[in-house]
Amino acid sequence: MTRHIHVNGKTEPLAAATLDALLRDKGVAATARGVAVALNGEVVPAAKWTDTILTAGDELEIVRPFSGG
Repeated sequence: MTRHIHVNGKTEPLAAATLDALLRDKGVAATARGVAVALNGEVVPAAKWTDTILTAGDELEIVRPFSGG
């Protein structure tokens, strides 16, 4: 049975053990400015990304800045 998480409203397989690993897989560096992450409704400071373990069923919201208007 595949374990899943929800990222920005989309279901995907749980393929990373930590929040930092998931963000790196998505091209978000730990040093990226302006990125905000909420895990199960709670904001996770960037300093805690490497220590935050992901589990099946987690709900993540990743907000990144973008240019344009």
